[in-house]
Amino acid sequence: MDKKWVQAKPDELSISLTLARELNIDPALAEILVARDIHTFQQAKDFFRPDLNSLHDPFLMKDMDLAISRIEKAFLSGEKLMIYGDYDVDGTTSVALAFSFFRQFYSQMEYYIPDRHKEGYGISTAGINYAKKNGITLIIALDCGIKANDKVQYASSLDIDFIICDHHLPGEEIPDAAAVLDPKRKDCSYPFKELAGCGIGFKLAQAWCIKNNLDAALYLRYLDLVMVSIAADIVPVTGENRILAFHGLIRLNTNPCIGLKALMDSCGKNKDFTLTDVVFTLAPRINAAGRMDHANQAVKMLLCDEEEIARTQSDFINQQNADRKISDQQMTAEALAMIDESAFLISKKTTVVYNERWNKGVIGIVASRLTEKYYRPTIVLTLSNGFLTGSARSVPGYDLYEALLSCADLLEQFGGHKFAAGLTIKPENIHEFAERFENYVTATITQDMLSPEIQIDAAIELSRIDGKFQRVLAQMAPFGPLNPAPVFHSEEVFLVGKPYVVGTKHLKLSIKQQNSAIFESIGFGLAEWESLLQQGRPFSICYTIEENVWKDQKRLQLNIKGIRLLQA
Repeated sequence: MDKKWVQAKPDELSISLTLARELNIDPALAEILVARDIHTFQQAKDFFRPDLNSLHDPFLMKDMDLAISRIEKAFLSGEKLMIYGDYDVDGTTSVALAFSFFRQFYSQMEYYIPDRHKEGYGISTAGINYAKKNGITLIIALDCGIKANDKVQYASSLDIDFIICDHHLPGEEIPDAAAVLDPKRKDCSYPFKELAGCGIGFKLAQAWCIKNNLDAALYLRYLDLVMVSIAADIVPVTGENRILAFHGLIRLNTNPCIGLKALMDSCGKNKDFTLTDVVFTLAPRINAAGRMDHANQAVKMLLCDEEEIARTQSDFINQQNADRKISDQQMTAEALAMIDESAFLISKKTTVVYNERWNKGVIGIVASRLTEKYYRPTIVLTLSNGFLTGSARSVPGYDLYEALLSCADLLEQFGGHKFAAGLTIKPENIHEFAERFENYVTATITQDMLSPEIQIDAAIELSRIDGKFQRVLAQMAPFGPLNPAPVFHSEEVFLVGKPYVVGTKHLKLSIKQQNSAIFESIGFGLAEWESLLQQGRPFSICYTIEENVWKDQKRLQLNIKGIRLLQA
């Protein structure tokens, strides 16, 4: 599907020109900063130099004092604790952080991850029963629990308390737990609302150290885990998340935990990681454990303190990821065929597909693939324990959670956020749900949202891209949601030499403008342009600028997002 090019309009030009002078940077870069709400020299300094001292006081989070007091009470009275977390990257890093951190002070602890296939998402009855059977009286739940009112009540009836550390949207009522940490609570005044689940666990550890006058190094050592969760959970890389991600990447590239180091080695890259590298190399491997087997395997690796065991564990997870790729490719092919062979499904503004044989652990990936292909809100479901369980994905700008909320009476369970969610439904309700979901989306989505776009930040001439320009641009990283890598637009560029295809889908080419240097470029998925581009014929491009590292050599490279031919 061709993508529209949408050029950002220079906003508050006088502010960006003033900022460009004060910072001594290219005006286009200043325009980008202003578009990201960075208007002053001090704001720019805070942005370019993320400072751990700027992290918020964790006791600003509602119930943090109650959470710390309840943990202290458990330690003093010799209670058994259980760290409970979800089976995805955010959940497993959360469990690894909280368990490893509190194990420094207390030994009567264990951790628990629900089985994706047998127990499903969130707090499970099986998990609570396990806690009761093993004499556990306090469960610290991370990355889940904000809607588990009935489960918390059930645990209470068994004399088990909960501390919930979640970042998902609450329901109408907050669970009646010993403490509920969630910045998205309406009654929580914590200044930053977009922490990942592991970020909430990090704030709990920070609060413990502050309360007990302990060295900050005791919780800062977990910045690499927090950063991995930020990358994998697609939370905004702004505010406190930017600080955590920035310093977490430094930690990952200099002194990662033994488990992450082993995983980096097993995937063939062990330095110069960016947030994007984490998303596409480390996160899928950690996720594969819970998708193909049990997420305990990932936690076990992240908690390793012996290199040999960590290496064995990471190799095992690497193989699970290879198996996951085969599974998701097969399921995606089946889903694509199902849609392509149905004029009824093709004509809709949503995609809802179901196959009872599909692997529950991989349906989220398939939903993402279908969303990329058809560019509309998508739900993929499979059969699990007598119910249909699904993963939902949205397109930029459309609130998927609200669409599911409109069908809540048909759902047994659902949760998530604007762009991704999970749901459980009775098989007999699926047809009515698909119809109501389609009707709601049709009434509330705009045509623009259904058309993929390339958002262009600034138009520049290639001659402006020099060492200084790239150094300033690199300091805008780490890039992610709400702080994406800037996309530039250049007109009247020409080929230098012949383009060629690498792999089966990617285009390598060298280009220049009049009076510019020659730029090596790559266009992922743009192989069809090999025969369309001609020597001497001008074309325009939109692209990001990056450093390509090959055999320890760093070279500037344009990552081309779109090409348009111009009249000769």
